[in-house]
Amino acid sequence: MNKKKLIVPLILLLAAAFYFVFFHKEKTLNLVPKDADVVVLIDVKKLTRQYLSNLIAHPSKWSGSKTKDKKEISLKDSGIKIPDFLQIFHLKDTRFSEWYSVVELKDPQKFSAFLKSRQFISKGKNLFRKDQLFIKIEGENGIIGTSALAFDPINKVLIQSSEKNTLNADQLISHSTGSISFISGQKIQNFSIELKADEIEIKNTADTGILASVIDEVQKRNHFLAIELDARNVKNYAKFLDKNLIDSAQINYFKATADLEQVNDTIISYGYDDNFNEIEKKTVQKIIQPNYIIDLQSQIPEKAWAYFQHKKWINAQNQFTAIPFQPNRIDKSNKGLVIQSTRKPISLSPELTENYIFIKNNPLLLSSLKSLTPAERTILSDIEFIFYWNKAEHYWVKIKAKKGKLPLILRW
Repeated sequence: MNKKKLIVPLILLLAAAFYFVFFHKEKTLNLVPKDADVVVLIDVKKLTRQYLSNLIAHPSKWSGSKTKDKKEISLKDSGIKIPDFLQIFHLKDTRFSEWYSVVELKDPQKFSAFLKSRQFISKGKNLFRKDQLFIKIEGENGIIGTSALAFDPINKVLIQSSEKNTLNADQLISHSTGSISFISGQKIQNFSIELKADEIEIKNTADTGILASVIDEVQKRNHFLAIELDARNVKNYAKFLDKNLIDSAQINYFKATADLEQVNDTIISYGYDDNFNEIEKKTVQKIIQPNYIIDLQSQIPEKAWAYFQHKKWINAQNQFTAIPFQPNRIDKSNKGLVIQSTRKPISLSPELTENYIFIKNNPLLLSSLKSLTPAERTILSDIEFIFYWNKAEHYWVKIKAKKGKLPLILRW
């Protein structure tokens, strides 16, 4: 046969194979329970294409990690059926920190060996744990969670197909690498997740042109924390602290600025000498303390002050005891209340009339988080800042990483 006649069919065959491997997706989401109120969806094939394109552009990563443990089993040999969409969900009436996912298994025995090679500890009954991650093998499925509390209910859902959700990927995600969807009955609110070279964006709006100037203005102040929220946002966040705060204190504006500082803290204890005389012992330790100022504006400042006194948040020295970092002072102003630390006073950032929360990475913050794993410490140390913005029903979160030789997808 003429070799030239084989070229076209071969090209078509390769193109079809390329399409099915990297683009064709099963969009039925059958691993999400009906009582899920938040679903995070990751487009695995798009993420794979993004990873490969970045890998090709960075030859230094072609050889892989030189320190990789040869005893570790790779993900492709783990017995997992790689999904087209990774489905991560939160269940109603569970703690915010509880998140779950389910992966289908081609070979449960291989998956068990994979977990052991990654230093997961067996807890018996096919349950494994490593740090704050729990995994349980149930038949042909692996249930993954930041807690094991809902593993049994989730497994029952997997067995009873009527309890599964009937979502389609197109309902939750559109052309982005991932999405976060908040589900309330028939209402679904979607936020796209975009992974870029040195930043991650989570948003439900394309109109973010003004935000670059807002971030620049906030960064100029070089504070660890800067917050400005209007009445609507204050009400939403106050629910996590005190449900009666807004109605009782009439707070309609919140602004805060804070910095971190390492200080010497003297601990005084008492003991006895050889003659049973009481002696004072002083121990000095270094601790991380914030210097801060908080502006709480209220239509009726006297009402806010009375409510804080009723809650016993103001003591005889006019200190605001609801904030554990002392010393501080609370004062009334014409517009509301001002709370500020007194050890090293700082000034409020200028008002921008925007709703935002800005957190700038600080080595002192990282050093105070003792419970972090090495991987978590690496990721957090790589972050430059986190910025949240909201206007009406539009939301935008930007996680900015420090400039590096490699894009985030090859770093993390």
